[in-house]
Amino acid sequence: MNPSPQRMLTCLLMAVTLACLAIPVVAAEALKVHGIFSSNMVLQRDKPIKIWGWAQPGTVVAVTLGDEAGAAGAANAEGLWEFTFESRPASTDPISITVSAGDEKIEMTNILIGDVWVMNGQSNMAWSLGKTLKQDLQTAQADLSILRAMRISTNEQATLQKDIPADKLAYGGWVASTPETAPEFTAIGYTFGASVVRATGVPIGLIENARGGASIESLVPKHKFEDDPLAKRYSEWVDQRAAEFDRDQWLAAQIEKWEKKVEAERKKGTPDNKLPEKPTMDNLRSWNVPGMSPSDAGSCYNGMFGVFKGLNIKGVLFHQGFNNSLSSNCRPKRYRVLMRLMVEGWREDFGDEQLPVGVIGFCAGGTPQTAYNYEALSDANGAFIREAQRLGLADVGDPENTAFLPALDIQIPGLHPRKKAAHGERAARWALNRVYKIDVDWDTAQLACSEIIGDEVVLTFDKRVMPHDMSAIPEGFEIAGEDGVFYKAHARFRSDKALGPTTAANKYDTTIIHVWSPLVQAPVAVRYAWAVSPLANLYAEGKPWAPLASFRTDNWDRPESDDPAEPSMPGYNWRAVAKQRVELNEARLAKEAE
Repeated sequence: MNPSPQRMLTCLLMAVTLACLAIPVVAAEALKVHGIFSSNMVLQRDKPIKIWGWAQPGTVVAVTLGDEAGAAGAANAEGLWEFTFESRPASTDPISITVSAGDEKIEMTNILIGDVWVMNGQSNMAWSLGKTLKQDLQTAQADLSILRAMRISTNEQATLQKDIPADKLAYGGWVASTPETAPEFTAIGYTFGASVVRATGVPIGLIENARGGASIESLVPKHKFEDDPLAKRYSEWVDQRAAEFDRDQWLAAQIEKWEKKVEAERKKGTPDNKLPEKPTMDNLRSWNVPGMSPSDAGSCYNGMFGVFKGLNIKGVLFHQGFNNSLSSNCRPKRYRVLMRLMVEGWREDFGDEQLPVGVIGFCAGGTPQTAYNYEALSDANGAFIREAQRLGLADVGDPENTAFLPALDIQIPGLHPRKKAAHGERAARWALNRVYKIDVDWDTAQLACSEIIGDEVVLTFDKRVMPHDMSAIPEGFEIAGEDGVFYKAHARFRSDKALGPTTAANKYDTTIIHVWSPLVQAPVAVRYAWAVSPLANLYAEGKPWAPLASFRTDNWDRPESDDPAEPSMPGYNWRAVAKQRVELNEARLAKEAE
């Protein structure tokens, strides 16, 4: 059945109205607001509100925020103008921002006052809600008018940018959450934001600026590399490579490769319209440009995060790790330093010494570890990166406003696991408990001490740890002697018969775990969940949202070079080490069976 003319007119009017809400109306190119501002946005409550942009130098500009008019002022010699308004409490009542200069006028509407959270990291943070396993149920519940989002698309730059190009604003600006728009939101961010909105009633704005393929090096403010010798050496190496890079020479080499490839394809009969595109400066990828690559110092921060410093925000959620776990780039010592510098740099640039930061640990993709492939998948790079994330965040020295949120138990094979809701829910629990001071449970547990007693290593935790299915068998431990070779270990909770026989949780003292193996008579060290997708089943108080983070009692680090020009782990082959570990395990098991 064809729609009636009246229905068609109604739909057209709705479309025009939505477009007007989402996109600033700019009367002329001479007057402009920073790209972070648009209709439908959320401005940070309880902090001064700064609004800025550009006009012709000397032009008198006036800004109105709601019913509050800012004093008019002239754009400076660079054309920059800015106004700062007093802080406001949270409000769901929409207001407008009007910027005018002579006959030119920009009007932005449907703006709320609430909390602005930044969603930073790489592709697993950028992963959209519509691609996840729970997208149908979550999308059906996405009619949340006070949850807003804006996304900055890939925009790595060699220097800190002043503005966001219009073509890098994925939604054309800010949009409100609806069943139609939410599938494009970051899945973790949507789940987090929706949970906070429903619990607090405070408008939440999500700035999505995660970049697929980004290494942590590109996410740290460039000026912070000066604060540590290891980071500074790396940054100077990047600067040197950038200075030596000859674009013309690079292009000539790429064209030569292209010509050979085209010749080979034509011999196969490939038609001209299927041949690879000829390399030009216009299609030069950032990966090929030193200093601008998403693997290089500050590049993603320059164009996707620091570009809007001056805007007050509530906090940051961070989810990254894959690129830094690759053998060619795995430097856990440097990662730990950069994690600290990154958080410190965000706090400096956004003027908040206690800016809340939640770090969602490196996700568990790839082949899951089992009892049958345990040794082959143990000791993987990802476990060292998770440790560097946790320790680097702890080095910030602000446990009240930071949290490491383990993600190792959310397991599904693949580079981009489609289970994202649990990460957003855990982050929301942390934020509601610590940032919003709401009675929502959030917990974690830490290893308090370890002691070697005979052929066992006895681990004591600061809280009870147990499987969330109340199993009495802890899993995920491995043990080593002085030779440093780890074997899958047995583990048991300490018996405590006085507690009674009702459940596994109170048959044992679950703050103490004994770890041993018949293959290691004189143990020296224990590791827990030391794999990318580990066999591990312990949670703080047995709560499924509070997995125990991976840890180790040894200090046997990988051979990591301090020279950024050298391979990250010279002479180290993880697969060869894993193969040797399996062979040693099998040989020792065979000997025990004799």
